[in-house]
Amino acid sequence: MKSPIHIVGGGLAGSEAAWQVVSAGIPVILHEMRGVRPTEAHKGDGFAELVCSNSFRSDDKDYNAVGLLHEEMRRAGSLILQAADKHKVPAGSALAVDRDAFSDEITRILNEHPLVEIRREEVTGLPPADWGRTIVATGPLTAPSLAEAIRAESGEEALAFFDAIAPIIYKDSIDFSIAWMQSRYDKVGPAGTGSDYINCPLNREQYETFIAALLAGETVDFKGWEKDTPYFEGCLPIEVMASRGVLTLRFGPMKGVGLDDPRTGRWPYAVVQLRQDNALGTLYNMVGFQTKLKHSAQVEIFRTIPGLENAEFARLGGLHRNIFINSPRLLDGTLRLKSRPHVRFAGQVTGCEGYVESAAVGLLAGRFAVAEHAGLEPAPPPQTTAMGALLAHITGGAEAESFQPMNVNFGLFPVPEGKLPKGRDRKRVYTARALADLEGWLGRVPAAAE
Repeated sequence: MKSPIHIVGGGLAGSEAAWQVVSAGIPVILHEMRGVRPTEAHKGDGFAELVCSNSFRSDDKDYNAVGLLHEEMRRAGSLILQAADKHKVPAGSALAVDRDAFSDEITRILNEHPLVEIRREEVTGLPPADWGRTIVATGPLTAPSLAEAIRAESGEEALAFFDAIAPIIYKDSIDFSIAWMQSRYDKVGPAGTGSDYINCPLNREQYETFIAALLAGETVDFKGWEKDTPYFEGCLPIEVMASRGVLTLRFGPMKGVGLDDPRTGRWPYAVVQLRQDNALGTLYNMVGFQTKLKHSAQVEIFRTIPGLENAEFARLGGLHRNIFINSPRLLDGTLRLKSRPHVRFAGQVTGCEGYVESAAVGLLAGRFAVAEHAGLEPAPPPQTTAMGALLAHITGGAEAESFQPMNVNFGLFPVPEGKLPKGRDRKRVYTARALADLEGWLGRVPAAAE
């Protein structure tokens, strides 16, 4: 019997890491505390539960860095992308999923796999040496006891940021005499038709009244230890964005471009978009409307949006505190904790930001552990790939002193040699190079442990 690899955490990264390991014929012991101890944000104990949005963002592999990451993970046999593709819902050019069906699929696969042993328990300290190779993928909601053990080991102060959750609305409570279905510029996406979003239009007066209400709305109080924790710039609460200027939202998540109001034939001054959240099409989430407003304020303010006057909420927005480690300082190039090389970290706790990025780092951690199990030195993917660029950033490319969570983007890639085309075609050079280089790397990684 081959010695098992322990994985702590059954979120996106932990689930993906487990899949990569058992796909190589190596047993996994998967430790998950939900079912014994809940978190502040999860609603259940299923694996790979999506807490915030149900979107994996753009699925364009030719011109978008996150779409490229999707494609790389598909080619590497990703469980997360397999389940996402199976349970996708219309979302324009984005890949979005029915969050419950998605989690149920991954939970079922891992529960039924003969090489996976699931232990519902809280791991309160760093994994002991006698566990052997271990991957810590506890995510941004790492339990306080384990977070404290990590701090004690590294000597680092905890780094943290806030992440916010957007509300979800029942479709049948939306007024379609005002709202209409359309994707921006009628763009057709992975599971879409060009009419994938619900659009609620606002004229200038309605928009300015809405902004004033946001700024006056009562918000959740911070606890003392939370007051100096920064927000992640890529997921700001709607009222924080509004505080940066009256037009910030109009040129952000509420921009009306590419959308033709059927009542006027024109683009609205501003718009609130809602994206399908489940396969039945009964639930829609408010795009970009993550918030720390109190629940009563959310209901009052969001019902002033045209088309949402009688909205019924399946879930209101919220706020939770995410933690991450100073990976450039603490981890080596294959995600091992320098002070305890038998321990790897994966997922959002490493300082990557986003569902897909988290799962991608879990995929890498799993493959690195497989290589070691085969007696080989793990080979990181080329930095010219999306996975390699993300890995290089969190394990040394970023400045440790100012390290903050980062989504995958073309700024993390080395610039291709030679004269580059201008505009959109420039990105195509990056993605074509990445996929070519990825194939070479996948050919060198052992498919199964010896």
